[in-house]
Amino acid sequence: NAKNSQPLRVNKKYRLNNLNNNIMIVKPFKGIRPPKALVEQVASRPYDVLNSEEARAEAEGNEKSLYHIIKPEIDFPVGTDEHDERVYAKAAENFQKFQDNGWLVQDAEDKYYVYAQTMNGRTQYGLVVCAAVEDYMTGKIKKHELTRRDKEEDRMKHVRVNNANIEPVFFAFPHQDELDAIVSKVVAGEPEYDFVAPDGFGHHFWVIDDAATIARITEIFAEFPAMYIADGHHRSAAAALVGDEKRKQNPNHVGDEEYNYFLAVCFPDNQLNIIDYNRVVKDLNGLSDEEFLKALEANFDVKEMGEEIYKPNALHNFSLYLSGKWYSLTAKEGTYNDNDPIGVLDVTISSNLILDEILGIKDLRSDKRIDFVGGIRGLGELKKRVDSGEMKVALALYPVSMKQLIDIADTGNIMPPKTTWFEPKLRSGLVIHKLV
Repeated sequence: NAKNSQPLRVNKKYRLNNLNNNIMIVKPFKGIRPPKALVEQVASRPYDVLNSEEARAEAEGNEKSLYHIIKPEIDFPVGTDEHDERVYAKAAENFQKFQDNGWLVQDAEDKYYVYAQTMNGRTQYGLVVCAAVEDYMTGKIKKHELTRRDKEEDRMKHVRVNNANIEPVFFAFPHQDELDAIVSKVVAGEPEYDFVAPDGFGHHFWVIDDAATIARITEIFAEFPAMYIADGHHRSAAAALVGDEKRKQNPNHVGDEEYNYFLAVCFPDNQLNIIDYNRVVKDLNGLSDEEFLKALEANFDVKEMGEEIYKPNALHNFSLYLSGKWYSLTAKEGTYNDNDPIGVLDVTISSNLILDEILGIKDLRSDKRIDFVGGIRGLGELKKRVDSGEMKVALALYPVSMKQLIDIADTGNIMPPKTTWFEPKLRSGLVIHKLV
């Protein structure tokens, strides 16, 4: 019983008992953070949501920007390969520089943190914890996407060279009333950080340093059967694989070393919204507009909606933009399986019946005729890319639900590529976890 486990510090004995009892392990940690006065200069968008040129522009004139650690190619001439070994070495050099200069300072004691994000007047509250490498390796931390080895290796090099998780991963967990109450009590106090980023999203951060509260958070998480990777599959894999490497390389490994854990922000599933992830395609696979629309009628009820933007209004309803007009596509009965966690997904329906069957796009990961647009950009972005002539047709999907994501992860299935888009993204640089 987790409630009868050792309280306070998640010490070695407690951790090993937890492993044997097959329960979820999280622990507090000594976070490395910017001083309050510097947080807005240090904090950045995640490494994978912008390219080198955008990072260079955002960091211009700001030597304290985290981009110097997570996108260190900006400190080299334009065009330098971001995977050059000198670039990884520069990340470690800059990380040390930030600490030497007091731009990042380590907390003296193990703590948990609350990180909240506000978008469009709505706030979601996450707990910043160290999750266990063992829980990832044994599947208690569940995934819903495939990862690419080259992207894993890139992040593994970054973790190795810095000996730290510079950026957190984004987890969801089954909401729990007592945890909600604990977080509500914490956020009633003064936040450590409270600012609005240039993209208009609010970021709020509190430090939890009460020993009894820390102990209870650890115990509550121990009762969870699983947590779910919402965003950051490559970072999760990289962090866990490096931790696993380190324990295999350490002849004196006992299980209480920091490398057994990695940095995560965990949100209750009932606070998260997944937004749409849409598609644009360069051509109609040799078909005319009329032939393409006719082909769609085999599996969809097709209705012309005119020139005003049309947004999908329910599961199995799609929005199509072609030659200046919007269309509503509703999948016909029998073209999907609502009892199949993969077959129920609109991304599966559209991939099979439109992209593959009609447009000849077999592999969403590699086909150069297709691109993907996060719903945060709005459907106007789809119209723009088609009207410009860059793309021929756009397809907007109704967003996946958290329940669908959890069902897929629980059944051991994998979502098709480019299915989920979470927003707002976690701000990097608010807290870092060292592996030593």
